[in-house]
Amino acid sequence: MPVPLLAAVGVSKSFGAHEVLKSISFEMERGEAICILGPSGSGKSTLLRCINMLERPDAGAVFLDGELMGYTPYRDGIRELSDRLEARQRRRLGMVFQQFNLFPHMTVLENVTEAPIGVLGRRKDLARMDAMAILDRVGMAGKARAFPAQLSGGQQQRVAIARALAMNPEALLFDEPTSALDPEMVSEVLQVIRDLVRDGMTTVIVTHEVGFAREVCDRFLFMEDGELLEEGPSSMLNQNATHPRTREFLAKVL
Repeated sequence: MPVPLLAAVGVSKSFGAHEVLKSISFEMERGEAICILGPSGSGKSTLLRCINMLERPDAGAVFLDGELMGYTPYRDGIRELSDRLEARQRRRLGMVFQQFNLFPHMTVLENVTEAPIGVLGRRKDLARMDAMAILDRVGMAGKARAFPAQLSGGQQQRVAIARALAMNPEALLFDEPTSALDPEMVSEVLQVIRDLVRDGMTTVIVTHEVGFAREVCDRFLFMEDGELLEEGPSSMLNQNATHPRTREFLAKVL
C-alpha cells in the first residue's frame, strides 16, 4: 500500500481549558489539493500549525511521507526531536500565513534567497538564479529589487509564496492567504495558487473562498468547534454536502 504524503491521526490540541482540536484525522496523497473550510474559531489554522509542528499536538500524531513529525523512536517509546532536527523536518512543509511577514529591510530577491542561503547553505549565485525563476513563476520577477513597503498586499503575498517555494517543500500549507488583502487583490493571489495546484504541488488551503475551493481543490474538510464534521470531493460543495451544518454554512457563504 502506498504511504500517504501527509497524514494526521487523532490530532488534539487545547489552550488551557479550551479544546481547539478534537481528534482530527485525515490523509492526503502527493499532488492532491485539500481545502479546509469552516467558521472562524473552528480550529482550521491551529490544525495547520500542528501539521508543521509550530504547535505541538497534545495527542495524536502527524506523519509526512510515513515519517513521524516532531518525534523520534527512543527506547520503548518516543521523545521530542531537538530544535535543529525539528526545524529540518519543518522545512519539508512550506507555510504561507495570513500576514506576509516579509523582512522590511530586504529587497524581494533578498527575502526569497535568505533561507536557501542561510539555512540550506546554497551558493549565493545559484540561490539568486533559482529565486528569479520562482519570482517569475509568481509574476514578481520585475519587482526583485523592490522593498516590501513598495509593494501592494497582493504583491507581498506572492513574494511570501515565492519564499516558501524557494525551500523546495514537499507540500505547501496556506493559512487564509487572502484574508488580509483588499478585494481587488485577492484574484492575483488565488491565480498563483491555482497555477501551483495545476502544476501538481501538494497543497492544504485554509480558506473562506468557497467558490475557489470548489474549483481548485480535489477534496474539502469541513470543521466546526474543533471537530472534523465532513470531508469529501469538492463537487459536494455545490450544496450536495451531507452534514446539516456543512449545508447551513454553504448556504450562507455561496
